[in-house]
Amino acid sequence: MARTPSRKNRPLTDGGEPSVTRDRTLSGLPLEPAYRPPSPRAPDYPGEPPYTRGVYPTMYRGRLWTMRQYAGYGSAAESNRRYKYLLAQGNTGLSVAFDLPTQMGYDSDHPMAKGEVGKVGVAIGSLRDMEALLDGIPLDRVSTSMTINATAMILLALYVAVAEGQGVPLPKLRGTTQNDILKEYIARSTHIYPPGPSMRLAVDLIEHCARRMPGWNPISISGYHIREAGATAAQEVAFTLADAIAYVEAARSRRLAVDEFAPRLSFFFAAQTDVLEEVAKFRAARRMWARIMEERFGAKEPESLALRFHAQTAGAALAAQQPHNNVVRVALQGLAAVLGGAQSLHTNSMDEALGLPSEKAVRLALRTQQILAHESGVANTVDPVGGSYTIEVLTEELESEAEKILGRIDRMGGMRSAIERGWVQREIAESAYRYQREVEERSRLVVGVNAFREADAGAVEILRVPPAVERKQAANVRAVRRNRDSKKAERMLRRLETAARGNDNLFPFVLDAVRAHATLGEISDTMRNVFGVHKARDEV
Repeated sequence: MARTPSRKNRPLTDGGEPSVTRDRTLSGLPLEPAYRPPSPRAPDYPGEPPYTRGVYPTMYRGRLWTMRQYAGYGSAAESNRRYKYLLAQGNTGLSVAFDLPTQMGYDSDHPMAKGEVGKVGVAIGSLRDMEALLDGIPLDRVSTSMTINATAMILLALYVAVAEGQGVPLPKLRGTTQNDILKEYIARSTHIYPPGPSMRLAVDLIEHCARRMPGWNPISISGYHIREAGATAAQEVAFTLADAIAYVEAARSRRLAVDEFAPRLSFFFAAQTDVLEEVAKFRAARRMWARIMEERFGAKEPESLALRFHAQTAGAALAAQQPHNNVVRVALQGLAAVLGGAQSLHTNSMDEALGLPSEKAVRLALRTQQILAHESGVANTVDPVGGSYTIEVLTEELESEAEKILGRIDRMGGMRSAIERGWVQREIAESAYRYQREVEERSRLVVGVNAFREADAGAVEILRVPPAVERKQAANVRAVRRNRDSKKAERMLRRLETAARGNDNLFPFVLDAVRAHATLGEISDTMRNVFGVHKARDEV
């Protein structure tokens, strides 16, 4: 006789079987039950424009993707220990998370920083902090990604100053500053200045790196946060490429030749759970970017046409309910990124819907990447899903949908105009609403959230940053101000202010200021005095 499941373990179906939608992708693209070959295209080989099948001829057979675990919390010393742990566990690149005060240009002792110091990333206020963060890490042998936008120039200047202390020449530095300020006005809101001055700062970095730091990616144009805010796959591609077009146009207005800077532009996309749609999304984005760079901007070098991207598994897909299920979600999302040809990957930890990732959880997330690389077999051939009827048709459809969105943005006068009108933000909000309604109506199932729920899913360890971190960090900032050559710091800040009122590239002036131990908050305030502060429409 069949046993009846106990009440504790019985799946909760909320009153009957759901009417699950299987004829659409996660983003709502229609799906056929089966696919025939799509319309034939010219042969497309990996490592050749338009790079649909990958930006390198041998892809992972030649070199695996860079395995980065996005990390940083509390103090610089604590984060340094986590970085060394991850490197020892097989991480092949650093990825630095900064706390909100650092992202918003406030020192840890500022009233606006209260309660936020070290909570969602590491607190960095001065050269002293950056030296502690990177202590014992050889910057000529490690690639570093820094997720920072409004204060990107300051953080890169701090990084350069530490490299100088290590005796590392600028051409040997490898890494990326996110530096994508346009998406802040769309999806994250960690902006400081109005769009005009913000674009100036972003392009200053592009210009400086093109001429002085050839191994550094001065910007990572980010669709990730756009997708996390609720955008569809097609919107993620279109809005990201529209942002990229705006940066290329701004750089060209400086009389920079497109082939001088375009090879160091990089991109950042989300990897969601709908594996086939995500693989098609990455392929479509590469193909579109190659065409945009060649046809719109006249790029001649193959490297200028190649869309290189970092992927991160979808934080928005993580669930606080039954958090161990997130391990499976992350594995699928990581698989999508690898099948889609990512150059760099971060896999989220299973506990991130609850708090900062614990050491145990972040190790498991890294092991997920390593299993994909060394056990799954998907890294052994280039574009292993190429030729799949479903993948090829979805690539065509996502490209077509994204092209339509780009056309609308062009007719509005470009991405800055579309953002200022609020059109992009409204489009994302509507997409987010449609998805949430599907979850609430249970036409889209999320395991453990609206289906197969459990009364007791088990507890997980949660990492918390103690209040003492904020007190110590605030004291450190005050000690820097007290012990430095104050006259020199003030002189460098005045030089920066004068330059900000003119047209010079500001990076050398910011670098001089951090060398003089001016703090991140002081440098940001100097530019606030010149540029002002951006206010959203509903704040004006």
